[in-house]
Amino acid sequence: MKVSTQWLSEYVSLDGVTPEELAEKITRSGIEIDEIEQRNQGVTGVVVGYVKHKEKHPDADKLNVCTVDVGSGEDLQIVCGAKNVDAGQKVPVAVVGAVLPGDFKIKNAKLRGVASQGMICSAKELGMNDKLLPKDQQEGILVLPEGTEIGLPITHVLGLDDAVLEFDLTPNRSDCLSMIGAAYETAAILGRDVKLPAIDLIEAGGSASDKVGVTVENGELCSHYAIRYISGVKIGPSPQWMQNRLMAAGVRPTNNVVDITNYVMLECGQPLHAFDADKLGANIGVRSAREGEVLTTLDGQERKLDPSMLLITGEDRPAALAGVMGGLETEVTESTVNIALESAKFSGASVRKTSRKLGLRSEASLRFEKEVDPSAVIAALDRAALLLARHAGGSVAHGIVEQRSGSIQEKTISLSLPKLNAYLGTDISMLEVKAIFARLNFKCADSAEGIIDVQVPTRRGDITRDVDLIEEAARIHGYDNIPTTVIDGPTTPGAYTKSQAVRLNIRRTLTHGGFHEAITYSFTRPENTELFRAFSAGTNAVPLAMPMSEERSVLRTSLLPMLLESSEYNRNRKNADLSLFEIGKVFHSNEQKVTVQPTELTMLGLLLTGSKTEDVVGAQPRKVDFFDLKGAVESVLAELGLEGQYRADAPDGFHPGRSASLYLNQSPDKRVGVLGQLHPQLQRDFDLEDTYVAEICLDELYAAAMPEIEYRELPRYPSAQRDIAIVVDRSVEAGALLSAARASAGELLEDVRVFDVYTGEHVASDKKSVAIALTYRNPERTLTDEEVAQAQQNVVTALEQTFAAELRK
Repeated sequence: MKVSTQWLSEYVSLDGVTPEELAEKITRSGIEIDEIEQRNQGVTGVVVGYVKHKEKHPDADKLNVCTVDVGSGEDLQIVCGAKNVDAGQKVPVAVVGAVLPGDFKIKNAKLRGVASQGMICSAKELGMNDKLLPKDQQEGILVLPEGTEIGLPITHVLGLDDAVLEFDLTPNRSDCLSMIGAAYETAAILGRDVKLPAIDLIEAGGSASDKVGVTVENGELCSHYAIRYISGVKIGPSPQWMQNRLMAAGVRPTNNVVDITNYVMLECGQPLHAFDADKLGANIGVRSAREGEVLTTLDGQERKLDPSMLLITGEDRPAALAGVMGGLETEVTESTVNIALESAKFSGASVRKTSRKLGLRSEASLRFEKEVDPSAVIAALDRAALLLARHAGGSVAHGIVEQRSGSIQEKTISLSLPKLNAYLGTDISMLEVKAIFARLNFKCADSAEGIIDVQVPTRRGDITRDVDLIEEAARIHGYDNIPTTVIDGPTTPGAYTKSQAVRLNIRRTLTHGGFHEAITYSFTRPENTELFRAFSAGTNAVPLAMPMSEERSVLRTSLLPMLLESSEYNRNRKNADLSLFEIGKVFHSNEQKVTVQPTELTMLGLLLTGSKTEDVVGAQPRKVDFFDLKGAVESVLAELGLEGQYRADAPDGFHPGRSASLYLNQSPDKRVGVLGQLHPQLQRDFDLEDTYVAEICLDELYAAAMPEIEYRELPRYPSAQRDIAIVVDRSVEAGALLSAARASAGELLEDVRVFDVYTGEHVASDKKSVAIALTYRNPERTLTDEEVAQAQQNVVTALEQTFAAELRK
């Protein structure tokens, strides 16, 4: 919002305050001033002149010799090359000694042998933005209104002795999208009074209700719609002072009627629209558009409408997009005589939706979207009608034709002084608080001891709670005056949740182990959801209502297909050695057509393919295998304080002989993951070499993971290690042997692991030899040979009885 200080001073005194000081005070009170624009770009010595005579230059076809009166008592002879210069015009004249923008100094000169005592100026030569001028003033010299007084400084006539402040408003401060709103803000900051323009409207020329009628079909989208009827208007240019103010605000003047509606919008913050009443018709309606209706707007564009858009109609024909833009058919033109002047309170959400759908933004829609002051609807209408009577010769009909739903009520909010001081860390008295709200033009009344009721004007729709009033008190009291205090009250230290900590530990463990994290789409092809069904068996994929493409048309049910696509992408670009992991959500539904929220699981996906080089000097690369993948999984489990069991399995999508399911020792009956080599057919489909993948349900790990690290002292007594080699059937799993050993060894067992598996000579073809290392320790004393031997014998006996194991000789 561009705020002219010259215009602003009409509502609040700015005596003794420079534009720079004002900008600093406003910024310190919460509204940032982005820029201070001085409209005078360096013009001095330019005055209003009157062209008495114009003659052709004797030696130049394109030059004219003009006799100009500048009010000095002596006429000047000025040579001018502008095509539009003519006798009888009032024009800006830079006399000898004047300075124009760019430090261009005017001197006596001779043009083709004829003396020239000055220069008749165009708007651009005065440093004005000619794009903001009326179209007929954008070429040639600037022609001033006939009534302009000769000899006046041009900076005064054109309002160039002005500074414009650009308010950078946050969405909640829509009250300052008007000069009056800016005046209230300025008055509160400076501690001065606001003087609003008087509206001494004289109504004549019959009754408005005899001219037009109003019907509002949707009161929710238009709570107030009002029309004034003005007859006998004469279309022409608006007064120079009004044009000056519009241009200072960045609005190009058009004609007196349009300029007045724009002027009042900028002044009051209430958008208005003037219809040619004879084109509009007597029956004005507000309704939703019908499917297939079309409206050509003022910008000449044909707009296709739908029922979500609110229309203004004349005789049930579309005439304007409510709150956005008027229609071309009912536009005010030079032939317009009668005006139907509209002022309304449209729903901000409705205007915003229409504006976005059509890609059409306007100054009016900007204000309606942020909700206008409901109290300004009639005030702005009367103000514009008064100006139309004064400056367009119109006759304002008696009364307002309107339809309203609901009443206008100011909010009353109770404010506690102790709460205000507790929030701000201040010791402001009740008298000071009342004085602050008086400066804001908020009425106050005592409610109870230390509590006041504050009546908030409707123009401040951003204030809805007592904390908003506390913010206002802080702004006007001055942020610089609020002391620095120690934070008082309960505080909550920041910390990761358990699930966040688990994910962080997993990421750290895998990245330290050489893995790279992948982030893939949550959307995939329907056929990908059938590849890996370990955690989605019996469920359905969730389709997207508006997919980007067929390849991204359903939510993923597994992380692995997207990791395979990433691997394929890298392999096609000569990057065949990959270690990838991803942590993300998968989605399942028990319904064919989703009616309830689908199930979401947080999963960890791993992928290994290609070769791996050991960190040993001279080591040769080797192909990754199942045990590299299993080692990565065990590293993750160890970081979380968990132990896993691996059982041979052949889940969907995995190699039938090189895959396993993962169970936790804490819950040995519930599968938490699958790992192994990719099925050969899938490897061919994705054009991959041997690839190993794993998918683990992190929701299960969240519950089982140790919440924090447990520490214990280093052992003080030595351990005893014993090895055994047993012969068992090839079908016996090593994990089952370890579980049996743990269960039978007793409390002295500290660790047990398999360190060798042998098949071949001296072992039957249906048998295998498994070598197990067992470590025993007593934390309180040194173990005896008898204790170790007994524990070892317990293990051997359990293995013999459970698995028919034989000690290998």
